[in-house]
Amino acid sequence: MATAADLAPRAPARDRGATAIADRVVAKIAAQAAREAAGAVPEGGSKPHASVVVHRDVAQVAVSLELDYPSDIGRRCGAVRSRVRARVEELVGMEVHEVTVHVERLHSPLTRQNAPRGRLS
Repeated sequence: MATAADLAPRAPARDRGATAIADRVVAKIAAQAAREAAGAVPEGGSKPHASVVVHRDVAQVAVSLELDYPSDIGRRCGAVRSRVRARVEELVGMEVHEVTVHVERLHSPLTRQNAPRGRLS
């Protein structure tokens, strides 16, 4: 004999359960998106890295990067913000309310030329 629970319509599989995405996964996606938008890493520089704070389905992202000097810093940071926001929303499905870009260092041909080579003892 069928019970009332057996006769009730079941929710589609996509509507059951939950998905949890670790902050470090969102940070990796954001860092990769920043690399794509910022272009080549300056000689002697390091790749962009990101940190995130996620509350429910809303992410706040902070990206740190190094750029060549001279360059249009505002345009490049704007491109990073746009790309990070789009990729996180597309791949993770989270809203991104804030993307903060920190330019940690500018690399110029002069500073690369005067930089010591190798390890100092």
